[in-house]
Amino acid sequence: MSSYYEFTGETIRVGDATLHRIRAVTDLPRHGVRAGDVGGWIAGTANLFGGAWVSGDARVFGDAQVSGGARVFGGARVSGDAQVCGDAQVCGDAQVFGGAWVFGAAQVSGRAWVFGAAWVCGGARVSGGARVFGDARVFGDAQVSGGAEVFGDAQVSGDAEVCVSQDVLTVGPIGSESVTATLYRTAAGHGLHVGCWDGHVDDLAAEVERRSTDWNADPATADRWRAEYAALELLCRVRITGWAASQ
Repeated sequence: MSSYYEFTGETIRVGDATLHRIRAVTDLPRHGVRAGDVGGWIAGTANLFGGAWVSGDARVFGDAQVSGGARVFGGARVSGDAQVCGDAQVCGDAQVFGGAWVFGAAQVSGRAWVFGAAWVCGGARVSGGARVFGDARVFGDAQVSGGAEVFGDAQVSGDAEVCVSQDVLTVGPIGSESVTATLYRTAAGHGLHVGCWDGHVDDLAAEVERRSTDWNADPATADRWRAEYAALELLCRVRITGWAASQ
């Protein structure tokens, strides 16, 4: 049994799992919890440790782990092999499941889902009915909301503001290293990730030429890679023009 909470004796069934309601046995100032306060539901002590807290009707089960300064509350669900840690919060009717990670100071709220092998971290916010899944990464101060979907190998960061799926463009694999490119909308315009490079579409061509000196490829293959990056730049510019027209 954890040193800072106990089971109240109340149980509920979720599928094949039996969940137990918890009660604090010590004060948890960082969560505003006092000894004796009743919390949410977990399947076992392996689901909750390290000073983290679950409250309201929130439920943590399966092999999921909530730890550190994390908090899961409201009607949120954390399940599967998901990890919620650091100072992260999962609240509202949000769901984090599969092998997803939510950590740092990230927040998942509303009816948002984070699943698959996705990461939400840093100061990122995922809310509304947004979906982040696959191997996607949302980090920095990025905001994904509304009905937007971020998936595949997409990377959304910085001051991104993704409210609908058209606010993100993912292309790949392309180029010399078969990378994934992600264009995303920000308050100031756009951001662009291509593999490990992060920049602006106006700088893409120069970056491709700079890196082309390291390509170990025959001329025909190198020309094909350049053509793929040129097509990416054109596609990005079409999407950016569409964003400007919708303002």
